[in-house]
Amino acid sequence: MQTPRLSLNALRAFESTARLKSFTGAADELSVTHGAVSRHIRMLEDSLGVTLLSRNAHGTNTTAEGQRLADGLTRAFGLIQTTIEQVKPGPLTLSCSESIMMFWLLPRLTRFHDAHPGIELRFNMGYGPVDFTRDHVGVALRLSSIEAPKDAIRTDACTEWVGPVCSASYLQTLKIRTIDDLSTARLMVSRTRTSAWADWASSSGASHDPFRIDEVFGHFYLLIQAAKCGLGMANVPRMLVRDDLNSGALVAPLGFVPGANRLCIWTAPHLARRPDAQRLVDWLTEELRASEGGLLPS
Repeated sequence: MQTPRLSLNALRAFESTARLKSFTGAADELSVTHGAVSRHIRMLEDSLGVTLLSRNAHGTNTTAEGQRLADGLTRAFGLIQTTIEQVKPGPLTLSCSESIMMFWLLPRLTRFHDAHPGIELRFNMGYGPVDFTRDHVGVALRLSSIEAPKDAIRTDACTEWVGPVCSASYLQTLKIRTIDDLSTARLMVSRTRTSAWADWASSSGASHDPFRIDEVFGHFYLLIQAAKCGLGMANVPRMLVRDDLNSGALVAPLGFVPGANRLCIWTAPHLARRPDAQRLVDWLTEELRASEGGLLPS
């Protein structure tokens, strides 16, 4: 029996829908309409004579046959993209969080360009898991608490230091000198790290009753700005506030302690030998260790 000739567009539409569990998400990813994705998948199901997706009010799920096809397509499309990048390398993409980009990387980026004027960098904002092929990412800067892709080339760059910060005027008003004095402070955290105060106390070796969190901000950069404006105390990584500490915009009355996380650099395995990727990883490692003091024993 001859295997039917299948549309590549239909296969892409199905793989994206199965992976995202959403027709709308697939349409956005592929820059087509919701209707086009639906028609492609219907055509694919008709050609194969099997049901690939089950649709209900709560979303879209793959059938057993659909999941087998989706897994194979994901591997196949990843191999295609990897091969293309090896034949015709594009600009190198670095992924990091918006806060690291804003507070740590951008102030240092001129040094990288001066040292490596021929390397073109692009950026991908994110702080969670990475799929190198799907996300078109070559190098990612992440915390050790995030699971690395199983094939990533990993470099542990430095230990993350954490501690409470606030404006000088806020400190003058409350006169915080010990961890017990924090009971009078307005404590703030980022949504991306809601356990920051408890984690800091644990890393400090200090016993303390559960902290009362007064406000949660969506991002570290909003949290840091709130602290600079005198709205309370924020518990943050030192690397994000070093410049504000140096300028006096923030103070750290209780200092910083090495936290449970490390800053890690992940490199896509198919790009690990590219000279531009190697130079970027070396530069990131040197800059992180220079600013944060390297790795401490776990």
